[in-house]
Amino acid sequence: MNRPSLQISRAQFRTNIAAVERRIAPSTLMLVMKDDAYGHGLTWAVEDAADAGVAWFGGYDIGTALRIRRALAGPQRILAWATSTDDEVAEALLHDIDLGIGTHEYLRRVIAVAGSLGQRARVHLKIDTGLRRNGVLPAEWNAFVAEARVAEDAGSLELVGVWSHLAEASDAEDDEAQQVFLAGVEAVRRAGGAPELLHLTASAASWWRPELRGSLSRIGAFCYGIRSADGPELEGIRPVATLTASVVRTDDDGDAVLPIGSFDGLPSTLAGIEVGTPAGPRILRRIDATTSVVAGWPGVQSGDPVSVFGPGDQGEQSATTLAERIGTVGEEILTRLTPRVRRTII
Repeated sequence: MNRPSLQISRAQFRTNIAAVERRIAPSTLMLVMKDDAYGHGLTWAVEDAADAGVAWFGGYDIGTALRIRRALAGPQRILAWATSTDDEVAEALLHDIDLGIGTHEYLRRVIAVAGSLGQRARVHLKIDTGLRRNGVLPAEWNAFVAEARVAEDAGSLELVGVWSHLAEASDAEDDEAQQVFLAGVEAVRRAGGAPELLHLTASAASWWRPELRGSLSRIGAFCYGIRSADGPELEGIRPVATLTASVVRTDDDGDAVLPIGSFDGLPSTLAGIEVGTPAGPRILRRIDATTSVVAGWPGVQSGDPVSVFGPGDQGEQSATTLAERIGTVGEEILTRLTPRVRRTII
């Protein structure tokens, strides 16, 4: 019973989803679920999101997309965009999963698998708009589209979407990327394609750059209450998860010892942060292998709850604030927590 717990608020998750949908309307939310829903646990999150009306889910890889499909009771759409094996592609097509395609080689394999199964693959073609994260270069785009259109006319493929990733290095670079993207969409239409789904933006650009949004907006971290590193707070959004641990003893100096340490996924470099206690914020003095030491307070005793990170209700900092301290992003703080940290869905 002394195991640390990641306490997850279903109500806050739904509140965040609603806030995101209001912000990006009329664009449709694609809720991204990678890394086991950013360390929160995938199954409950899929079920709650579907109940809240989310119609699109992003699985990144086909394995995650299949887990999403198993958790769904309805016809919601799912996109997997990681380049995958032929066997994985076959599973995706048999379970009604859309595929993101960013290379000629992958396109040809998807067409071949779809033909062997007698299936029609729904695909979203990816153009590289400058990030160099997969995607077909503009100079090769017309040939890529032509190959897809031949397969579409032959009945083995349905070209339903065009998409890309933004670098988000500067507004000017993102504006240039949008022009490349729109030119790619126009090339598809000139080739006789009719993509219904256009998606260029992920969390940050979807939130702050409405002029860049397409018909879909791929948003993950914000729905879980994880703001961008070095970014401002998000109106209507709060962290879904609070990492808690109970005091197991006090040491000779009167400081509180917690049963969570670096072996549990808490980076030892976070020593010096403020955590939340019944007496307000206190310094986390040290993070050892399996325990941590927090500056004591009057009347501290075994069983007292401590919030290591969360929405700040007890004076603790958010996961993103901790991440900024060590030069990373908030989702890394959550996803590195080990299974010894219980996930408690509230």
